[in-house]
Amino acid sequence: MATVELTRDRFDETVGGGGLVLIDFWAGWCAPCRAFAPVYERVSEKHPDVVFAKVDTESEPELAAAFDVTSIPTLAIVRDRMVLFAQAGALPENALEDLISQAEALDMDEVRRKAG
Repeated sequence: MATVELTRDRFDETVGGGGLVLIDFWAGWCAPCRAFAPVYERVSEKHPDVVFAKVDTESEPELAAAFDVTSIPTLAIVRDRMVLFAQAGALPENALEDLISQAEALDMDEVRRKAG
């Protein structure tokens, strides 16, 4: 699956449906963001069952604020409408693949119980 542009107007339909959603918060002026983009795109092609979304923090500051993004790039992982991971910094491809595997392997019933 190719990456999709995530906007405030499309947020609920993209993230609210359940399943695994990765969100890359970026900006065009950000060199690390531009370096991470091809890695994110390559990994997205390997996981057609996962939604890979991108949020341009310049045009969607409210979404960035909702995720407490203070540095970019920031990657967030949402599964079944729960934020499982959010961290700033560009990741190498193997680390991104590992995060996806970990998120897919979680027992979401247990995660919800622990979240209370």
